[in-house]
Order: sequence, then C-alpha cells, then structure tokens
Amino acid sequence: MIDQTLIFDTALINRYDKAGPRYTSYPTALELHDGFTDQDYRQHIQQSNAAGGPLSLYVHIPFCDTVCFYCACNKIVTKNRNHAVPYLDNLCQEITLQGDLFDSRRVVNQLHWGGGTPTFLSHPQRQRLMAVTRAHFNLRNDDNGEYSIEIDPRETNTDTLKQLRDLGFNRISLGVQDFDPVVQQAVNRIQSEQQTFMVLDAARREGFRSTNIDLIYGLPLQTVDSFADTLDKLIAAAPDRFSVFNYAHMPNRFKVQRQINEADMPSPEVKLAILQKVDAQLTAAGYLYIGMDHFAKPDDELAIAQREGKLYRNFQGYSTHSDCDLVGLGITAIGRVGDAYCQNVKELEAYDSLIKQGKLPVFKGFELDEDDKLRREVITQLICHFALDFADIERQFAINFSDYFAKELAALIAMANDGLLQLSGPAIQVTPAGRLLIRNICMVFDKYLAQKQQQQFSKVI
Repeated sequence: MIDQTLIFDTALINRYDKAGPRYTSYPTALELHDGFTDQDYRQHIQQSNAAGGPLSLYVHIPFCDTVCFYCACNKIVTKNRNHAVPYLDNLCQEITLQGDLFDSRRVVNQLHWGGGTPTFLSHPQRQRLMAVTRAHFNLRNDDNGEYSIEIDPRETNTDTLKQLRDLGFNRISLGVQDFDPVVQQAVNRIQSEQQTFMVLDAARREGFRSTNIDLIYGLPLQTVDSFADTLDKLIAAAPDRFSVFNYAHMPNRFKVQRQINEADMPSPEVKLAILQKVDAQLTAAGYLYIGMDHFAKPDDELAIAQREGKLYRNFQGYSTHSDCDLVGLGITAIGRVGDAYCQNVKELEAYDSLIKQGKLPVFKGFELDEDDKLRREVITQLICHFALDFADIERQFAINFSDYFAKELAALIAMANDGLLQLSGPAIQVTPAGRLLIRNICMVFDKYLAQKQQQQFSKVI
C-alpha cells in the first residue's frame, strides 16, 4: 500500500507557495502555438492510427444558464436555450469529420462531456449528440468503459439521470463548491442541499458506478467551520470521489471574478487551515489522498490505478487510461493524439466558419520532441505516484538519468534538505510534507517554465 499521509508544515508551505502549472499536460497548454495546422493534426492522426490503441473522447458543451463568479472555464452564459441549436449542429459535424479520420476499430474506452453545463442540452439534443458519436466512433456497448458527464444539480432531475444512464454514462461529477448560503450568494451559485442529494440518490438508483463531488476552498466568506459543515454533510452521502480545488483568484485574466468582493476573501492562513481540516475529515472517513486536490475511496479506480502504478494525468485531471489517445471535440477542447497536443478554436463564429468549410477547427497545437516526452514521463510519475525510479526512465528513454538531469538533481538538493523529498540511491521519493507541494517538485523538470510569467498560473496552495 502507498502511504497517503499528508503533513502540513506551515513554514514550509509559506516558503514554497508560489505560482506554477497544474501539469494536466507537459508541456503545458501555454506552449501551444498557431503554427500547428489542420494538416499537422491530420498527420498525427495517421501516425496514431498506425500505432493503434484505444481512444478517449472529450466533448465540450460551453453553455451555462447563470454565471458563477469564481469560474475560470470556457463558457457562454445565456438563458436562451436556442443558442445551443447551431452549436450542436456544428459539433455533430465535427464529430463526423474527426470520427472519419480515426480507425473505426479503435475502441473508445473513455468518454467525457464537460463544460459549461452539459445538462444545458435538452433530452432530444443529448440523445442526438450521443447517437452521432456512436455513428462515427467505436463506443462500447458493454458498460465497461468510463463514460462520465459533469452535472449541475440545478439543471438535473430524476428523468435526466435515467436518460443519461440509458445513453451509456456510468459516472457523474457534481458541482457543489459550498452549501453555505452566504458563500453561495457571494459567488452567485445558489444551490440547495436537497437538489444535490436528489441527484446523488437518483444516480445510485440508476446504477451509476462512480460519483464525484467538486468543492472549492478559498471562496469569499468561507471559514474553517462552515466548510467543514458542508463536507460533513457530503461525506454522509458517501460519494466515491472528492475533488477539492483551491480557488485561484485571477481577476486580471477572468473578468467575471471581478464581481467578487476581495475584502471577503479568506486569508492564506484560513485557506490552509480549511485544506488541513478537509484532509483530516476525509482521511477519517476512509478516503485516500490521490494527489492534486483529489481524494477517493480505496476501492475506486483512481486509488487502484495509483496502487498498481498505472495512474495518469491529462487535460481532465487524473485518469486511469494512459494508453488512450485523447480526442477533443467542441470549442476550446484540447486533445492529445500521438505526439501532439491540439486545441480547437475558442469562438463560436470561428468554429462555425471552419466547420461549414469542412475544415477541422484547429486553433493551436504542439508537437512533442524526445526531450518533451522524457520530461512528461518524469513529471507524470512524480505527480501521480510521488516517486520516481531512475532505472525505469533510463530503460524507457535510453539515457543516464543522473547525467541528463544533473542540473535538476542539483536543484532538488535544497528541497531534500527542506524535507520535501528524499534522494535515496537512484530514485526520488516525495515525503508526506512534500505531497502538497508536488507542483514545486515537478517545476524543477519544466524547461519552459523560466520563460513564462508566474502570473499566468495559480498558486500551488
């Protein structure tokens, strides 16, 4: 068993609490550039087909009925449901275009609808979207895939859950953030406990295999006690996973966050105390710390994958299928196909224009070289397993680890002296005090980071 203990060393955290990437990819999405074209993407699809293997699909539904002031997602806020009609037409056409480029024998082991609010779509629209996806990609029929959808309980009823299960979804993720009505008012997300627990109960009745709850700490007017009360109520409902995110207040980048009263923001000390309390509550309830905001029950697939050394991280967060190429569909969606990352255009008008021309809506991309792939593997091992065996990397990439990363290993000595990690023999072992600061450790191996402004990233804690 992996030791999942966390140690909260306040002095250490304050010293290392600087801005840095979350490493849902390496290189990060900031390295994507517009020199990567439709033709480049098609070439990587061909190479991917030659290599074979299963697929993962991410489908982006950008619409929301109301805006949450903390949101940093790519969304379109509207109460006019008709706005989804032309977008859905274009999305179905993109699925047709992309699906026809991928080998039809490649099975889709993972599917995720994200947003925005996927349940913004009506029952017939969701049915149509899944039918088109099945017509052009090889979706599973045996319920053994990981087919998930993000749920807004305010947009969901028992009929919704039944339909989603009938469509093939077997996992849901619920946005909650906080039950405290004062906090909800401050961030413009009014959501009752009854709405939330109704969805959880209905999901269990319909046979969903996994439920995840999203929470955010660091929101205005939150206190240690109020957030603990929210978490206690949710623990009693026993979801399979919790994602407890640090709110990144960056109003210069996200205009909607300017509607938050900064005087109401909890201090860094309160934020850290909330996180420490979260860890204590979830650990006492039997959940394991997976890493980077995520907790799961011991029998959850994430926990099993971590124990077996198979946990992976991609643009949606932690994943159990490192063998899948990820195909992004819809505006702003990012995929990873072969040795390349590719992002779709971000604006509805540009998306509409390219789709109507029969073109893939490529906006930016990045082709990884050998050094990128090597560093990605190092960062993935550290952020997923809190450990790195030099011999594994040496066998995979035919290098001498100590020589190749001499500069990086020298930089880690200070972290080792501070107790974040152990450099014992030909390996790196992250300590319980270093797990909260895993982003800092990974940053040592990021060759692009020095070229970036730290304001582009959130703080690690």
